[in-house]
Amino acid sequence: MGGMSDRPSPLADPHIAFDVSEGRRDIVVLGSTGSIGTQAIDLVLRNPDRFRVTALAASGGRIGLLAEQAHRLRVAAVAVAREEALPELREALKALYGSEPLPELLAGPDAATRLAASPCHTVLNGITGSIGLAPTLAALEAGRTLALANKESLIVGGPLVKELAKPGQIIPVDSEHAALFQALAAGTRADVRKLVVTASGGPFRGRTREELAHVTREDALAHPTWAMGPVITVNSATLVNKGLEVIEAHLLYDIPFDRIEVVVHPQSYVHSMVEFTDGSTLAQATPPDMRGPIAIGIGWPERVPDAAPAFDWTKASTWEFFPLDTEAFPSVGLARHVGELGGTAPAVFNAANEECVEAFLAGRLPFNGIMDTVTAVVTEHGTPARGTSLTVSDVLEAETWARARARELAAKATAEARA
Repeated sequence: MGGMSDRPSPLADPHIAFDVSEGRRDIVVLGSTGSIGTQAIDLVLRNPDRFRVTALAASGGRIGLLAEQAHRLRVAAVAVAREEALPELREALKALYGSEPLPELLAGPDAATRLAASPCHTVLNGITGSIGLAPTLAALEAGRTLALANKESLIVGGPLVKELAKPGQIIPVDSEHAALFQALAAGTRADVRKLVVTASGGPFRGRTREELAHVTREDALAHPTWAMGPVITVNSATLVNKGLEVIEAHLLYDIPFDRIEVVVHPQSYVHSMVEFTDGSTLAQATPPDMRGPIAIGIGWPERVPDAAPAFDWTKASTWEFFPLDTEAFPSVGLARHVGELGGTAPAVFNAANEECVEAFLAGRLPFNGIMDTVTAVVTEHGTPARGTSLTVSDVLEAETWARARARELAAKATAEARA
């Protein structure tokens, strides 16, 4: 099958291997102490002939783990976003390295961005949140292959990312987009009728909006199939993550929003599907394990043997699919709306959601209040005047406003509830 020459400005294209080099690949891991980072490091350690980690970046909340990773991988550089964590990191490294020289240490909000531009083959961006935008842009500008798990950077800075990215330079690491990426290899863009993004439904599948009014933090963090960080887990409970993935699919594959569907699949075996114009649907399926998508991200166009478990087809299993309840979970529809608006609207949506999730986790906002507040912020923001003419300062300014407004509205809702 030929390449997708009929697809305008392809980013994630399975037919194009961007800057493939021979031998072992040097990788920079951003967000190394998080879920994606730790699983990526496990994959690297099991495949030392294929991969080598040259640098690590983390927020600074798990210094002991970061130091252990640096020592075991023998990286050249380590970065922490929190400058106050640097002395603790240095001492932890000294305890492990002894008289050996320490790796280069970087600290501050731009430390991960500096590492993203450092010499390597692939940058794995596993940072959570829109703070991943600057490292994403730095990696692309430096000509690195970008294994992208930080969907927010594409959401909030879509035009900026698309302007920099060369065909095939971005390989998606989200399980859903890694699935679409692989299924799209079976045809050209002209062959695609629709993309079908699957959702587990989270811990509240089947509940009505009224039944969601009093769910707790613990309820929301009890995801039935995936083990993830708290922010991503809450986004799965509200299905905001699925809304973000719809925007991401539109940006990555240049498929219109009206041809991107969401279907609920509780087992999380089928990670997404592509329906072609001849009526065929190709589904990518594995047991839920993020090491498979990570292996695609850092290894493409080659596959990494035994990266993740496979199905045991000698055992019976049931796979279910349900339509999305848009009344109980309005987040996907709102995400489509801001995606179609473009400009700074997706940044406002994402920033307001991050603030509301933090308020919910802290007990300051009820579960339904997350999307109610995000919707109010998005509505107040209105239609962005700039369209697709976007700058980093536009994004930062919009995010700052959205975060402040979301905090104000969340505090007002809490005060009214207690009155």
